[in-house]
Amino acid sequence: MAIVNPKIRGAIRGRLAAAIFLSAAVGLVFGDEPLNPIFARRAGEEFHRAQTQFQSHTNEPAIAGQFARACYDFADYATNDAERATLAIQGIAACRQLLAQQPKSAPGHYYLGLNLGQLARTEILGALKLVKQMEPEFKTADNLDAHFDYAGPARCLGLLYRDAPVWPTSIGSRHKARDWLERAVQLAPDYPENHLNLAESRLQWNDRAGAKNELKTLDALWPSAQTNLTGQAWEPSWNDWSTRRDAARKKLDESSAPAKPAKNNH
Repeated sequence: MAIVNPKIRGAIRGRLAAAIFLSAAVGLVFGDEPLNPIFARRAGEEFHRAQTQFQSHTNEPAIAGQFARACYDFADYATNDAERATLAIQGIAACRQLLAQQPKSAPGHYYLGLNLGQLARTEILGALKLVKQMEPEFKTADNLDAHFDYAGPARCLGLLYRDAPVWPTSIGSRHKARDWLERAVQLAPDYPENHLNLAESRLQWNDRAGAKNELKTLDALWPSAQTNLTGQAWEPSWNDWSTRRDAARKKLDESSAPAKPAKNNH
């Protein structure tokens, strides 16, 4: 697209840079893991199973919700934007069909927000618009069932506010991020990712004491969570959480280490 008017070139360039940042931020919110072939294969198998079910029972809201979730999960393992967009669009369509039948379905609004997030990862300028659509879907899901997916709506809102560019470019807000991430911990205090998200965020905000407390709480609940959240379906989550917990500990240790004295070259 040619930009003719030089007076608006700088503004458009600024919006483009913000949108590219936002696409990356959505990747952080919704997962941008290195491809694990075993997890990818399982997600693909679940997607095809859910797709077959959905195609055979198109008017059953619960099956539509399962398919929307499978679309979102499998999109995490897409190897290119075209694949991810195709999966996200299918998930969005399933959610809209579900919500046409059950407007007050928390899963419908929740997975609509998540699949919009996957689609936003494939966009540049379009990411800004999609993120603004995600926000009300997660809020609606929170109003309908705040405990769904271990406080998933609050968790997603917190990460969205944390990583999106701030006003007026987008909806980013540290204050809102902190409030929603803390709400997720309050609603589902035994779910590891809620504490992990808050610990990572406090490190990002240079709140070392807060991060240390969250990691301490996370360490205390870790054994019981490993007992309760078991099976193949949880293996990708535990792999992710373990890696991130180790990274957060390392960052906390590095930030607490005394500064090295400057070398005297004279």
